[in-house]
This record gives sequence, C-alpha cells and structure tokens, in this order.
Amino acid sequence: MVEIANPIFDIVFKYMMEDESIVLSFLSALLKKDVISVEMRRNEYSNQTRDNLSNFRIDFGARVRETDGTERLILIELQKTWVETEVMRFRQYVSVQYSNTENMETGGDSHYAIPMVSVYLLGHKIQNLKEPVLYVHRKCFDYDGNEVTEGLPDRFIDSLTHDSIVVQIPRITGRRQNRLESVLSVFNQSLVGDSRQILNIDEASYGDDSEMIRIIRRLQSAAANKEIRQNMTVEEEFFSAIDTRDATIADHEATIASQKAMLADSCRLLLQAGLPMEEIAKSLKLSMQQLKDLLDK
Repeated sequence: MVEIANPIFDIVFKYMMEDESIVLSFLSALLKKDVISVEMRRNEYSNQTRDNLSNFRIDFGARVRETDGTERLILIELQKTWVETEVMRFRQYVSVQYSNTENMETGGDSHYAIPMVSVYLLGHKIQNLKEPVLYVHRKCFDYDGNEVTEGLPDRFIDSLTHDSIVVQIPRITGRRQNRLESVLSVFNQSLVGDSRQILNIDEASYGDDSEMIRIIRRLQSAAANKEIRQNMTVEEEFFSAIDTRDATIADHEATIASQKAMLADSCRLLLQAGLPMEEIAKSLKLSMQQLKDLLDK
C-alpha cells in the first residue's frame, strides 16, 4: 500500500493534470477515444477566492482519432466541484464557451464552433442516479421519432449542441473492469485513511500498467509536497465550514417544518371543536390565506 494525495482536492487534481501524459490517459479513458494530442486553453480558471462556492475548471483543445481513423479537433470543458449548488455556474460557463470567438473555426465562408464535450467531476451524488459515470449524448430525430444518422456529424449541429460526461466521485468503487474504472480508481474515497487528504492505494494491484503507475507516482509526489499539503488543508477547512453551514440550515429548516406541522394540527383540532376559521386566524395572528395554506399541508 502507498499513500497518494486525494485528487478530489482542487490543488491535487490541478497538479495531476499538469502532466501531459496523464491528461492524455485521463481524457482518452473518459471519451473512450484515442486522444492524440492536447493543449490547455488559456482560459483555464480556478476559484482561488473561496467566496461561497467552488468551481475548478480547465479547458483543453484535443485532437482525437475516431473509430474510422479520421481525426478531428474538439474542445473539452472540464469542471470540478465539491458542492451541490454549482448548476447555474456550470450553465453560465457553457454559454461563455459558446460565445468565445477563440472556440470557432472556419469552414468555407462560414464560421463554426469547435465541437465541445463538457465533463463534470462532482464531489457529491446526484439524488437517485447510481451509475458513477453518465454519458449524455445528443441525437437527431425526424418528425416521427426516427433517429437520423445520415449526414451526421454536421458542423452546424455540432456548433449548437454538445455531449456531456458526468462523474459522481462518491459513487466510484474499487471495481476496475474497464480502462475508465482503472483511471478513476485513484478517486475512490473509500480508500481515505486517517485524513481525507490521503488515500491508501494498492500499487501492486495495477501490475505493469505504466499509465496508472505514472498517475500514482504523480499523486505520491503531491502527497509529499509541503505547499500542496498546506493548500489541501485550507481547502478542507473551507469545505468543512460549508458542511457546517449546510447542516445548520438543514436543522433550521427541519425545525420550522416541524413547528408548522404542529401549528396545523392545532388549527385542525380547533376546527373540529367548532371554532370558526376567522377566530382561529385572529387568535394566531394569521391571515385567512395563511391559515388555509397550513390546513392544506
């Protein structure tokens, strides 16, 4: 067993993805395509202010080889978050990417957006969706609901729509039955040791898989880096504060709901005793509409 830095932390994930060979391995596994080359776009962004949300982003221009041997350039927009309240930021960032003229290419007399794939690495679960990795593909249909494949892919269609890949980190397990599961296994949170910052991983179980050994070595290096460990501590303190805040809000909301339920029960008992609704509302300093809303719940 070896100790590696937990890549759920932004600073660790960024350090890992600064190795081009690892980026190629990671993106090839996610896309299930051969990523030939990759270039980090200059609009990389990481939330360093730690205001009230965190959303770490990196954009890549990647040249991929399709199953038929053809090559094409695609934009990969990778976003990572710990918290559940990032949906609007995800959407806002997608709109920024569509309007960015640097993400355009020329075809004849027209300009088209480079085909884009959005990758979302979530540090939380999506309600009842059990699969750790979800592929959301766009498809085209005719009026009768028949899928249209002739003429596709098409630059115009690709400029307006995009595919998405959603990874639920808390649902990643020790299962390694395909390439993606192997690559994502370094995110397995069940391997957390005494500190959330460190994962204990069985390096020998990867055999002679040179790509995975490189990822593990990189994360070992991050674990031994004093500056990275300090940043992880700051990051963990920030999200612990968010967890505490969310728990307090949840408790407060539960208390309010319980009080409303008790008040509604009291109102029903008074009604059953024959007290007019007007008197009940007046004694409780409620409007008639508020009283009706309580009784309807």
